[in-house]
Amino acid sequence: MTRRLIRKETRGDLPLLACLAALVLALTALCAWAPAFAGGQEDRALRQRVDAAQSQAPLISLSTTPEVFNTQPPAVDMATLLGAGRTLTKQLGGEATRHVAFNGGGSYDYDQASLLSPRPPGPANTGTQLTVSYLPSARAHLRYVSGHAPADRTPLATAPQIGLSQTIARALGVRVGSRLTLEFAKTPGVQNAPPQAQLLVSGVYRTTASTDGFWTGRETLDQPSRHPQERSAGTVLAVRGLVGLDAADLLAGAGVGGPRVTWQLRADLSGAALDRARALTGPLSHYSADLSAALCQGVDPITNDIACQVGGQTTGPLLLTDFLTPMLATFTAQDQQARSLATFAVDALAAVTLATTAVAVRLLLRRRQAHLRLQRARGASTARLVLLRCAVAWPVVLTAALLGWAAGQALAPTGTSGSPQPVPAALATTVVALTVPLMTWLAVREQRRPGRLRRSRRKTVVGRRLVLELTVLLAAAAGVVALRSQGPDGILGAVPVLVALAVVLLLLRIYPLVLRLVLRQARRGRGTVGFVGAARAAHDAPATGLALFVLVLTLGTAVFGGLVHRTIDDGLTTGAAWTTGADASATVSGTAGSAGTTAPGATTTGIRTAVQRLRILDLAGQADGAAIPHVAVVTVDPRQLAAVAPKSPLAEALLSGLAGSRADASTPLPSYLSPDLRTREHTDGFVTTVVTPGRPPVDLALKPVGTLTAAQLDDPLLGPVTAQLPAGTPLLITTADADRLLPQQPSGSTVLLLKGDTPAGTEPAALRSAAARELGPSARIRVRSETLDTLRADGLTRGLGTIYTVTSILAALTGLLALALELTLTSDERSRTTSFLRTLGLGGREAGALHFLQLLPLAVASAAGGTLLGLLEPRLMAGTLDLRQFTGGPAQPALRTDYSLTLALVAGVTALILTAAATETVLARRRRLGAVLRLT
Repeated sequence: MTRRLIRKETRGDLPLLACLAALVLALTALCAWAPAFAGGQEDRALRQRVDAAQSQAPLISLSTTPEVFNTQPPAVDMATLLGAGRTLTKQLGGEATRHVAFNGGGSYDYDQASLLSPRPPGPANTGTQLTVSYLPSARAHLRYVSGHAPADRTPLATAPQIGLSQTIARALGVRVGSRLTLEFAKTPGVQNAPPQAQLLVSGVYRTTASTDGFWTGRETLDQPSRHPQERSAGTVLAVRGLVGLDAADLLAGAGVGGPRVTWQLRADLSGAALDRARALTGPLSHYSADLSAALCQGVDPITNDIACQVGGQTTGPLLLTDFLTPMLATFTAQDQQARSLATFAVDALAAVTLATTAVAVRLLLRRRQAHLRLQRARGASTARLVLLRCAVAWPVVLTAALLGWAAGQALAPTGTSGSPQPVPAALATTVVALTVPLMTWLAVREQRRPGRLRRSRRKTVVGRRLVLELTVLLAAAAGVVALRSQGPDGILGAVPVLVALAVVLLLLRIYPLVLRLVLRQARRGRGTVGFVGAARAAHDAPATGLALFVLVLTLGTAVFGGLVHRTIDDGLTTGAAWTTGADASATVSGTAGSAGTTAPGATTTGIRTAVQRLRILDLAGQADGAAIPHVAVVTVDPRQLAAVAPKSPLAEALLSGLAGSRADASTPLPSYLSPDLRTREHTDGFVTTVVTPGRPPVDLALKPVGTLTAAQLDDPLLGPVTAQLPAGTPLLITTADADRLLPQQPSGSTVLLLKGDTPAGTEPAALRSAAARELGPSARIRVRSETLDTLRADGLTRGLGTIYTVTSILAALTGLLALALELTLTSDERSRTTSFLRTLGLGGREAGALHFLQLLPLAVASAAGGTLLGLLEPRLMAGTLDLRQFTGGPAQPALRTDYSLTLALVAGVTALILTAAATETVLARRRRLGAVLRLT
C-alpha cells in the first residue's frame, strides 16, 4: 500500500469524503459550542430568578442580638457593630467569599414596646404597640412631608428621634415635635421592672411607589394594623416607626435590651452564575458553624447563651437565613427538565448524522464496487481492502474533527457555566471512523456459495431479521416504560431514537403490503406505468430503510419541538394570567382598607376593579363541632368579578350562588367550598367565632351552596389569592357583605384585580397608577403584559427554543444530504427500469410519471411516520414532561400540536422527494439513445 495508491483512491472518493468531513465537522463543532451556549442560557435564567428575588427580599442574611448589660452602665456601640458586618463574609472562605457582597450598612429592630403616652384617639383602642426600627435602605423609598428624617447622631441628653408615616401619625394623634413614652420588655435576670424611654417625633413621611418590591413585607411602616386584645374586649393598635443609627446607643443607656441586628448579603452571580451558585451554596451549608467556631467562645453569664464577639461587641449567637440554597434546588429541577427536553433533540440529531454517515459510506462502496471486485480478483485480501479504505477515510475524518473542534471553541461563548465536551466529540469521531471499516468488511468479505442450502439460508436471514426487529421493538417499549417510571436521564434520552426506529420498522413492514394491494389493482388495469411504478416501489422499500429512518426521525423531532414550543407558549399566557388574575393585580397585607368601594361594574378612568380579601380562620362543624383549623376564607363581590371577567366559570358560579344575599349575624352566609373542605362538611355547614372590639363574641354560620370544580379552582381570578396559600389549604369563598362581620387580620391580605375597558388593553402605567391609588404605594403590583414578557424572556425557555431550532435546522440539512445520497444510491435501478421501458416505446410523460410513482410511497411513508412519531412521543412521555417548570401556571399545560408547522414540514418533505423525482425525470429526458441502450 503506497502513498500514490492512497492519493489516487482519495481523488476518486473526494465528493463522498467531503460529505463525511462535513458530518464529522458539524458533530465536533456542536460538542464544543453547544454546552457553552447552553450554560450561558442557564446562567442567564438563574440570574433572572436571583435578581428578581433579591429585589423583593434578601436571600442571605445574618442576625444577632448585642449584649447591652455586659458593661456598667449598659451600652452598645451600634455604628461599630453594624460596620463590623463587612468582616463576616471572610468566614465563608475560598472562592465563596468573592460571590457575596455586604448589602448596605445593616439594620436593627426592637421587639414591640407599649406606648404609654400619648393615648391614641378613639375609645376602641385599648392599647398601642410600637416597633422601633433602623432601616437605612428605606430612605430612598419615602419622602418627608413635614420635619426631617431621624438623625444618626443625636446630641447628648436628647431623646432619640423617630419618623412616622402620615397614616400612623394620624392614628396616634401626634405630629412633629410630639414625644412618645414607650415601655419596653424587661430583661429577665437583670431588671425587676420594664424600662421606659422617650422618643421625639422628628418627621412625618409619605411612602413612594416602588417597582422593585421594596415594600413587600414592610407594609407596617406605612399602615397601622389592629388586632383584638387577648382576654379582654378592645383593639390593640400596632404601628412601626424609623429611628436613627444611634437610637440603640441611647436606648441602651436607658436600660433597654439589645435589638435584633441584621446584615444582608447579596449574592453576586455575574458571569458563570450556575457555577458560582454551586460554589457558594456548599460553604453556606456550614457557614453558621464556621462563624460560631471563629467568633463564639464562652457563655454569657446573664443569659446563659453562647457569647460571640463581632467588632469588639459582645453579641448572642449568629443566626443564618439562607433562601439561596432552596432557590438553587428549585432551579436545578427546572434546569434538569430543560436538559432532558434538549437531550431528545440532540440525540435525534446525532442519530440522523450517523445514519447519514452510513448512507455516505454505503454509496462510496457502491461506487467502488467494481473496483473492489477487481482488486479482490487480483488477490487482494479482505484486510488489505479494509485498511486501504481506512487509510483513505481516517485522515479526512480526523482532520475534520480537529477543525470542527477548533471552530466550535472559537464560536463558543466564554465565561459561562458550560464547557466544551471532548468525550462526546471523540466518541462521535470514533463511531464515524469505525463505520468505514465495518461497512467495507461487510461489502468485500468472501461470501459463501449458496448451493443446496439456499432455501435454508434464506430462512435464516428472515429469522435474523425478525429477531432484530423484535429486539428493537422490545427495547423501545422497555425504554418508554423506564422513561415514564423513573424520568429522563442521560441514557433514556435516546428512547425517542429507539421509538423512531421502531416506527420505521413498522413502516417497512406495512407499506410494502399496501403497495402489493395497489399492485393487484394496477395489474387489472390496462396501463403499465402504475403497475411498474408500484412494483419498483415495493421492490425498493427495504433498500430505502435508512432514508426513511432519517426522514422520519428528522420530521418527528421537528414536530415534537413544535409541539413543545406551542405548549410552552400557550402555557406562558395561562401562567401570566394565573399570576396576575386579570390585566393587573395589586396585593397588600391585611384585610382592612376601603378598596373597591365603588359600585359594582363601575369604572375608574376606564378600569374595572374587583376586591378579594383573604383571611385564615378556624372553623367548626355546626352539627358535630369538629374543628377545622387554618381555612382560607375569601370574601368577594361576585358582581365585581363578573364585571372584570365576564366569561369566567368562577364568576358565573359565584354570581348565581352568592348574588343577592345579605350578610347578617343571624343569617348563615352562603359559601362555596373546595372539594377537600366539602368532604369534611357533614351537614348544616360551619361556624366561626367573630370577635368584634367592644362587643361580645358572635358565632357566625357559613352555609355551603356549592362545591368548586377543578376548572373553577384553576380560574385565573383565584391565582393571586391561592399563590399565598400552602398546597392543600382548604378554601371557602363567601360574599363580600361578610367583611363587616368578619374580623380584620394583619396576617391576611387584600387583592385588587384590575381590567381595562379598551379592547387593546390599558397601558401598564395606568394600571399601576390605579392600583396604587386604591391600595397605596406599598401594594405589590403585577401587570399581565409585563409578567408575560418576563416569562418569555426566561433563559431556560429561550435556550430550549434555540436548541430545538438549531438542531431541527441541522437535522433537516443532514436529512437532505442523506436523502440525496440515498436517491443517488438507488437511482441506477430506477434509471435502468425507465430506460428499458423507453426502448419498448414508453413516452417522456409516462417516464416522468413512473419516476414520481416510484418515489411517492417514500414521501407518503416519511410524512406519515414523522407526523406519527412527533405526535406519539409527547404522549408516551407525558409523565416526564413537566412543562409547568417553564409556564408558571397552576397545572400541567395541555399538549398542543402546532398543526401549521406540522403541515409545513410534511409538505416540505413531500416536495423534497418529488423534486428529486422531477430532477431524475429531467436528467432521463436528456439522455440520448446510446446512453439509454447502455443502461438497459
